Amino acid sequence: MKRLIAERVSVDVTALPYNEGFLAWLRTQRHAGRRLILCTASDLRLATAIAEHLDVFDEVMASDGETNLAGANKAEALVSRFGEKGFDYAGNATADLAVWQRARRAVVVNGNSTVERQAKAICELEQLFPPAAVGAGVWFRMLRVHQWMKNGLLFVPLLAAHQLADFGAWQNLLWAFLAFSLCASSVYIANDLLDLESDRLHPRKRRRPFAAGLVPVWWGVLLAPLLCGVSMALAASVGTGFLLLLLVYFVLTCAYSLGLKRVVLIDCLTLAILYTLRIVAGGAAALLPISLWLLAFSVFLFLSLSFVKRFAELQVQFKQGSEKVHGRGYYTSDAPVVQALGVASGFASALVLALYLNSDAVLRLYPSPQWVWGTVPVLVFWISWVWLQAHRGEMHDDPVIFAVKDRTSLLAGLAFAVTLAMGAIRW
Repeated sequence: MKRLIAERVSVDVTALPYNEGFLAWLRTQRHAGRRLILCTASDLRLATAIAEHLDVFDEVMASDGETNLAGANKAEALVSRFGEKGFDYAGNATADLAVWQRARRAVVVNGNSTVERQAKAICELEQLFPPAAVGAGVWFRMLRVHQWMKNGLLFVPLLAAHQLADFGAWQNLLWAFLAFSLCASSVYIANDLLDLESDRLHPRKRRRPFAAGLVPVWWGVLLAPLLCGVSMALAASVGTGFLLLLLVYFVLTCAYSLGLKRVVLIDCLTLAILYTLRIVAGGAAALLPISLWLLAFSVFLFLSLSFVKRFAELQVQFKQGSEKVHGRGYYTSDAPVVQALGVASGFASALVLALYLNSDAVLRLYPSPQWVWGTVPVLVFWISWVWLQAHRGEMHDDPVIFAVKDRTSLLAGLAFAVTLAMGAIRW
């Protein structure tokens, strides 16, 4: 089976997450005169490619399509070559106990406390390389908790309709927020698993928990469907309409992860729709209608931010000397066109806002509508500021995260909120 998989799957061994501390120790040992052999149950093709890339091993022993070099088989192979207690062995799992039992000394790398204790009981422990601690920070990054702030868009319909005193709507929206957040986390995990190779080639994304090897892949395989199931159960408790919209969001997000993100322009349009879906879902949860003005404004604004995201990626790849973005349908030479489209979309959202301010809805909702006009220059300034930062190469992978951390963006958001509040007061 391993041979069949190796014949069909191509792995970029240069992008794998290696234990740098262990590799440094191995190089020191080799320099001291010890002979190093990569003895693994993985297929010989993969093992050979890794050995050639690392350039630290003298020889490779691996599964060859007939013998699965794991556990007792590995122990027998090493004993036949070097004799009983004639070798030292580095491993990390319970399957390695059979090897350590016949080895002279043990080196435990990334093994849990049980493996470490059992290895000490049957063999002299030479060196220990403990696994990286998986604390709350790693879990937060794996679930992308910081991305949950995007689900604050669910509350936009309640704020836009000036229904802040509707406590029943607030309760529904809080459950809706949790459902959307868990659903988003499940999709982010699935997306990280699908994008492992691309993320490992990215200067910043390679630090994500799965790409960096901080957590095993099987965690994601179990967590993604579990989180999705819990989110759907919460959505059903909010209402049928909200549940259907969450299902649409989930299907569209999966389609994006599986293929739409590789289609030029369609990827950015999909991201804009996903942002806008949150606002529509918030209206369904709070039982409030969504105006066409709000929908149009949202689509153009989030389309601009989607282009910002892609433009920032193109700039990073351009600085690395790449001609084409890995896992995307863009060439780095497309950056000026993407920039032009994004700026135009952002200013279109400002135009929609200006036209909305001339509608009868504004007169009904705002006793002093002249103050609300202040939102237009604020929005134009912020869009210009975001694109200026992107052009300078100072944009985060996610423009929403950039906006939350950027002082100028926060001040612009405050100014936007103040002008709306002034307009809501009868002077």
